[in-house]
Amino acid sequence: MKVADRQQVRDVYDDELRQLTHEHMKVFAKFTSTNCEICELLAPPFVKFADEEEFKPILFVRLDSDENPVAKKIMQEKVAPFFVSYCQGRLLECDMLTTEAEVLDMLGRLLAYRPVSS
Repeated sequence: MKVADRQQVRDVYDDELRQLTHEHMKVFAKFTSTNCEICELLAPPFVKFADEEEFKPILFVRLDSDENPVAKKIMQEKVAPFFVSYCQGRLLECDMLTTEAEVLDMLGRLLAYRPVSS
């Protein structure tokens, strides 16, 4: 698995997410919706984090929650973006986040996570 090259946020579909989580060491995904006010508020910080040197080892992806049945159901109930962190193709953490600080905390945990050596 490779470390992500410097990138902006990549817009992907659910099937691409599965592939990317296996191709890249660490992936941070945001499931969002067009009718979500909190999603809009967290959009600029998410893009900003993707461009920060500190988070260079992480691939940032954004998905439309309507493309994923689980994320769609959760977002309909809570109306907040759904974030998921992956390392070596494994889901590490998933949660509804509503503040920039919460997103930064989850990113920090993903960055600090020490993957299993092969």
